[in-house]
Amino acid sequence: MFKRLLSTILIVIILGLSVACDRTGIEADGPAQTPPGVTDSEILIGSSLALSGHASYLGKQTMLGAMSYLKYINEQGGVHGRAIRVIPYDDKYDPPLCVSNTQKLIIEDKVFSLFSYVGTPTTVKIIPLVDQAKIPLVGMFTGANALREPFQPYIINVRASYYQETAEAVRRFVEDLGFRRIAVFYQYDAYGFDGLKGTEIALKRYGLTPVARGSYTRGTSDIEEGLSRIVSSQAEAVVMIGTYEPCARFILRAHEQGFTPLFHNVSFVGAEELARLLGAEGENVFVTQVVPPPESPESRTLLWGAGEYIDLLRRYYPDERPNSVGLEGYINAKVMVEGLMRAGPDLTREGFIRALESIQDYSLGIANTLSFSAKDHQGFDRVYFTRFTDGKFVLITDWNDVKSNILGDEAAQ
Repeated sequence: MFKRLLSTILIVIILGLSVACDRTGIEADGPAQTPPGVTDSEILIGSSLALSGHASYLGKQTMLGAMSYLKYINEQGGVHGRAIRVIPYDDKYDPPLCVSNTQKLIIEDKVFSLFSYVGTPTTVKIIPLVDQAKIPLVGMFTGANALREPFQPYIINVRASYYQETAEAVRRFVEDLGFRRIAVFYQYDAYGFDGLKGTEIALKRYGLTPVARGSYTRGTSDIEEGLSRIVSSQAEAVVMIGTYEPCARFILRAHEQGFTPLFHNVSFVGAEELARLLGAEGENVFVTQVVPPPESPESRTLLWGAGEYIDLLRRYYPDERPNSVGLEGYINAKVMVEGLMRAGPDLTREGFIRALESIQDYSLGIANTLSFSAKDHQGFDRVYFTRFTDGKFVLITDWNDVKSNILGDEAAQ
């Protein structure tokens, strides 16, 4: 009898310990367990982006902009007493290398979050890794629709999408300028296809389709075949979804042939580098942006966020010039920090996501406020239009002036 009672007591104790262990497992992501990449003094985040190769300007400027703010935050004591440390790996704008870098960041480096990736063909390839690891990915320099639809619970997009950029461009061309013949020049990969589809969707609203489509291979400047197709179409405007070197070459070669439509580039092109390559040949070239051009007089005077970026970039990287790519990286870092602050000292990945989702109508000083929710992980929707003027791209504030300049005063009436 005594032995039977003792056995029963032991079973109860063992079951109790088992339940306790199970509860600990369930709460593995809760405050009781420190997540990867977090210590009492540090938060480790990782990035894969082009730091060399033909898209290196975009990767370098994105990271310099982000680090301008993160260095400032660390000097102020970090976030809840923790400094933010970034591990940036160079993927050369190459998708397989980006996947390899991401695996290393998650498995070997054990970072808390991924941050500030650059490019569509690279970033879309890591979506399965992000989902499997349940790791936050915050602030990518890409407007790819695949990062937005279907909804991705661990992916936080800050910027507007390429669909929104191309829709705004088509609306301006058709409604304001009366253009009907619009062509598309695109990079032949996921980035270019995304912009092409966005343009086609926008044109369809007006009963139109592209009058021509031309493409080039990523990593090259072989634009001749695509240029020939588009020149033959006599397009009035060309929507361009590419990087700065091939897009600049396309425009310069078009001008050599006397083909001078209105050229429009989406934000990923890298406006400042495009302007440098075009030189005096930038007339009638436009770029849509998801942040205002920081050195535009209107931005510096009216938008305190642009001025803040310029001041901190000059403090930490005095040899660098402010640019729209860097401003976007800077804003990505501000969003990251705001989420970490709201998540509190007991930091978890799930808590960080929920903290970001709590941000509503938050001002970053760039004219449009930031908002997320549990069902919407894109913070901004606004698109800014810029035009090449006096060697640089400046913010358009009055489309009547643009119409008069392009169409003439009488036609613009």
